[in-house]
Amino acid sequence: MNILVTGAKGQLGNEIKEVIQKSNTSWCYHFTDKSTLNITQKKDIEHFILNNDIDIILNCAAYTDVDGAEEDADNAFLINGTAVGYLAEAAQKHNTYLIHISTDYIFNGKNYIPYKEDNTPNPESTYGKSKLEGEKQVIRNNAGIIIRTSWLYSSFGKNFVKTITKLAKESKELKVVYDQIGSPTYAHELAKCIVNIMRADLEKHKGEIYHFANEGVCSWYDLAKEVTTQLKLNCIIHPVESNEFPTKAQRPPYSVFNKEKIKKHFKIKIPHWKDSLTEMLETSNH
Repeated sequence: MNILVTGAKGQLGNEIKEVIQKSNTSWCYHFTDKSTLNITQKKDIEHFILNNDIDIILNCAAYTDVDGAEEDADNAFLINGTAVGYLAEAAQKHNTYLIHISTDYIFNGKNYIPYKEDNTPNPESTYGKSKLEGEKQVIRNNAGIIIRTSWLYSSFGKNFVKTITKLAKESKELKVVYDQIGSPTYAHELAKCIVNIMRADLEKHKGEIYHFANEGVCSWYDLAKEVTTQLKLNCIIHPVESNEFPTKAQRPPYSVFNKEKIKKHFKIKIPHWKDSLTEMLETSNH
């Protein structure tokens, strides 16, 4: 089986590489980034799929600068919407299966009951709106499945856990918001889930949307506290309201997913976020 992974230099793309190195599989992976495959060019996608006889496209590529998207909407929609449409159209045309990664930002975060896959999206940020457009393209073309995730972190790339680790080593005190609630997701766990899904009967699940995050719920403040506690860093974390850190984009105050569907369909177990955080911190160089 030939698998195309877009956005391979990001957190999830790198974790996919880690997972497959440890798994017994003869699959052939093609890891690409914008320098090796420009997904905003329809012809480039077509050529790549045909030349490499691609069976599955795993789309990890995204415009992820949430605040930047507010002033750069055209690029956000090009990468998160239009380009996903090109991938979906090509997948449908060439009998290739698309696994597309989406986000909690497609909801406004005002539900306060864990979000199910069939809850109505209502994004408030440009980033969320652009990601929702990508989802619509996948569904419109019946190209495969969508996996939504939240609060992604990893030993790769830029993320909250790495930022807090760095700042807590440099500062005696930090302020972190306590009024945004969600479930941190260790990208390595999501990567393992995706590889597990690719072993399943994909046609059976075509058109489905799934939610994936680590088990458990916390605030950014709780997560920061846990990072400093586990690493034994001598830094005091102060809880503050979001209005102390005004941002260009509206953040969902509640980003908790109901994950029963993905656990049931693919018979997977998801670790608690604290356990996954421990694993990430122990395997990273700090």
